[in-house]
Amino acid sequence: MADRIGGLEDPSAEVLTEAAAAFGLLASSARLHLMWALSQGESDVTHLADRVGGALPAVSQHLAKLKLAGLVRSRRDGRRQVYYVDDPDIVTVVRVMVGQLTARSHQVPAPVRRLRGTGA
Repeated sequence: MADRIGGLEDPSAEVLTEAAAAFGLLASSARLHLMWALSQGESDVTHLADRVGGALPAVSQHLAKLKLAGLVRSRRDGRRQVYYVDDPDIVTVVRVMVGQLTARSHQVPAPVRRLRGTGA
């Protein structure tokens, strides 16, 4: 019997492995930046390289990994290969995480207080 916390059943080992692989790909700041850019709309590799400040071959390799993992897709538009994210859940995860961290980075940190009686 699977464990439940808050009414949710624990995911299978297969699902956890798949999620870890997806998060592993997003652990690269370059790939996360590409996913952020693609969450705003489709783009070709040249525009993505300009936007993220990466070399064209490196951006192409990152996109190939993201595509192989099923996180992005591509389609032909004339001679260009256009990349996009068609999974709204991935777009949501990227937008929420980056948005939350951006908001936190703009907050003024609270002053550090010493705890009484701890010698700190």
